[in-house]
Amino acid sequence: MSARPAKPACFKAYDIRGRVPSELDPDLAYRIGLSTARYLKAGTVAVGRDCRLSSLELATALSRGLTDAGADVLDIGQCGTEMVYHATYARELAGGIMVTASHNPMDHNGMKLVRDGARPISGDSGLDEIGAGAIDCDLTPSAKRGKVVLADTLPEYIEFLVSLTDTTGWKPLRIVANAGNGCAGPIVAALAGRLPVEIIPVFAEPDGTFPNGIPNPLLPENRGATAEAVRAHKADLGLAWDGDFDRCFFFDETGAFIEGYYLVGLLAVASLRTHPGGRIVHDPRLTWNTIDMVTRAGGVPLMNKTGHAFMKERMRAEDAVYGGEMSAHHYFREFAYCDSGMISWLRVVEEMSTTGRKLSDLVSAMQAAYPASGEINRRLQDPDGAMRRVEERYRPAAIALDRVDGLSLDMGAWRFNLRQSNTEPVIRLNVESRGDHALMEQKTAEILAMLDG
Repeated sequence: MSARPAKPACFKAYDIRGRVPSELDPDLAYRIGLSTARYLKAGTVAVGRDCRLSSLELATALSRGLTDAGADVLDIGQCGTEMVYHATYARELAGGIMVTASHNPMDHNGMKLVRDGARPISGDSGLDEIGAGAIDCDLTPSAKRGKVVLADTLPEYIEFLVSLTDTTGWKPLRIVANAGNGCAGPIVAALAGRLPVEIIPVFAEPDGTFPNGIPNPLLPENRGATAEAVRAHKADLGLAWDGDFDRCFFFDETGAFIEGYYLVGLLAVASLRTHPGGRIVHDPRLTWNTIDMVTRAGGVPLMNKTGHAFMKERMRAEDAVYGGEMSAHHYFREFAYCDSGMISWLRVVEEMSTTGRKLSDLVSAMQAAYPASGEINRRLQDPDGAMRRVEERYRPAAIALDRVDGLSLDMGAWRFNLRQSNTEPVIRLNVESRGDHALMEQKTAEILAMLDG
């Protein structure tokens, strides 16, 4: 007989995600609730959910497990992940759980967990322990069961967002907002009435059948609707979110998609304008532009391992004012060091208004100075072997090597990062150069040929 796994298969490095019902079902959700309440030693836990068809059933079972183990539940209903973060730290709760699969396929779901202060629970910081407890837990309810309290936290979250935003100098921009039938639509609609801009909604109604495709703007095939709407409405800016809207993606006034790498540089400089000399945490996949922008703006760039738990931990340790990942996760000190797909676009609009420049103008110099491939994924049968082959080929000529996250090699005129995903069976490649677009494309094709071969 094979050994029992230490934790369920849906427990990943940073969160919980898996197929429904084969890897995650109401029974396991109930057990996760029991185990989490015991791990947190009860208290009150915020529970939110996205609009996926399975989310309500999973959230209900999760809440039942939490209350059976003695915790109270603040049920904030359908929302975005950052609203769970906000409720957890603003109301000083013991923890929070968001039931979401974000941008994953239709038959998936998952959970993101935080403890008090909206600090992430992941991997060896408690998630593995909760997973083990979910497999082998006492199903006997607590003598004193908790209660579920329904709460509409949208108004207080909107007030929080508005409090961070000085709209005094805002230009009357026209903005396309594509919620992708995820959860961003109601938030943007609530914000629209408080901001001096024109919002043009696209796919704004939350719909768990995702009639217009899974909300994942990182996929090039999912960007067309936003780009077309920007051009059709002669908009100044296009925005698109993933399902739980903790990531926002940007399109300039021509409908061109702007790689998240350059938004990190833009938001870093914007943060340093109000926090001179501040520390900026960034991921190691693409780095040259961020280091250059932060240094020239008088800040301190700090490279850190990819992943929200690692980024938030480093930001707290350094009291960093901003953290950014090229995958469109943007972290803010004012938001308990958490990532937000709402604060990020409000800051970009603020920057466009303050400077009087179009988004294309704000990023064009960065794009020219450091052309980048964007992240390219490959599913490989032997990713370890592929990593070894690439390292053996390029390491002898490399100026510098680091393993902060995967393999990064500085080749002088160009550099690359190759890493295995923590959440999917894929290998990820990023290449950038110093002002030489043709060289970047050549080296990208060269490495991909090695991986594919």
